[in-house]
Amino acid sequence: MDVDLRDLELLEALDRHTTLTAAAQHLYLSQPALSQRLIRLEERLGTPLFERRGRRLIANRAGQRMLRAAHSALAEVRAATHEICRSSAGRTRPVRLASQCAGTYQWLPPVVRAFRQRMPGVEVLVEHLPDGEVVPALLAGDLDLALACKLDVAMDRLRLQRLFDDELVAVVSTNHPWAGRAVVRAEDFVDVHLLLFDAYDQSRSPAVALPIPARARPARLTTAPITTELLIETIASGDSVSVLPTWTVAPYLTSHGVVTVPIEGAEQHRTWYCATRHGQLPEAVETFAGLLAGSVATYGSEG
Repeated sequence: MDVDLRDLELLEALDRHTTLTAAAQHLYLSQPALSQRLIRLEERLGTPLFERRGRRLIANRAGQRMLRAAHSALAEVRAATHEICRSSAGRTRPVRLASQCAGTYQWLPPVVRAFRQRMPGVEVLVEHLPDGEVVPALLAGDLDLALACKLDVAMDRLRLQRLFDDELVAVVSTNHPWAGRAVVRAEDFVDVHLLLFDAYDQSRSPAVALPIPARARPARLTTAPITTELLIETIASGDSVSVLPTWTVAPYLTSHGVVTVPIEGAEQHRTWYCATRHGQLPEAVETFAGLLAGSVATYGSEG
């Protein structure tokens, strides 16, 4: 075969870091050595894999095809290595998962309880990752499963099982001027104090887009590392406004003095997926994914 594991790691590093220098540092190689390895790989394949744009290397059509193969093969090798190492140490490989836009994991306990009844010897590990790192971690084999709603170009390399639809809605106290309104629009945010989870901290790099219409300009924005319940309590006791998915806020509507108001705009509607890698999955991952789909499928209708 003309391609080996080191070639795949080279492609992965170039895709992630885009320059020979940064990729070489990642692989603990010199830049000339890495450049020669890339040249030899392209010679063996009989075609260039990257376009040179200044210092950056951008995969061409052939390179993109090789990258899809590299990501898939490396993820499978890493997952198999991890599983074998745990098995040789007498441990069963856990199911590792994460969720995008995860203000709360209220869906998790019933799924875990059902999973433990099915597979009592398998752990479930929840990884807390920034939204933008969930898909790369899944592709790299660092996760087995993810709840995903933010689609990007890498999603075509994943197996997506549609779970339910929800929307982002404004959450206000029952005494707020918005309570009882049929809808709020972008211009309505001009006078409000918007309170969000710290994942939306705009000083972070890269910053996560705010969950409001593009034209909305709130008078004040506060982000804080708080739980969903504390966020709801803060909204209920003041004049601030938050924006949450319908399935996240639903458990608090009858008991915490808050109401939801739809926000005008198609971008407020989202679809949630259970994302896994392509190919045959371990039994534990398949089992957990099935239980997850059965448990959360009701959220769309409840929201």
